[in-house]
Amino acid sequence: MSEPTVTVPEIPDDAVFLDVREDFEFEAGHIEGAHHIPLSELEPRYGDVPVDVDVYVMCRSGGRALRAAAWLNLNGFDAIVVEGGMGAWNLDHGRPIVSENGQEPTVV
Repeated sequence: MSEPTVTVPEIPDDAVFLDVREDFEFEAGHIEGAHHIPLSELEPRYGDVPVDVDVYVMCRSGGRALRAAAWLNLNGFDAIVVEGGMGAWNLDHGRPIVSENGQEPTVV
């Protein structure tokens, strides 16, 4: 089964984001308000994932998000993969990001 996907322009304004990148990637640049759970911590921390809403899953380019969405959807969540991940969000479409490290936000 393939997971549902969406392009950046198709994402609704009130979207709930789950960023599954590593800590250093998230700290360098992420969507403001995104939930952060590294892919390696997803199973033990699944209780931190919002329920009863579509969750738009993000990583750098889409591979980790696909794995995360597959696991989430098998376990009762409504996960949608953002095609192209943070690269598409910020680098291709110029959408805003924030950092946690006091430096200019960037996608790493």
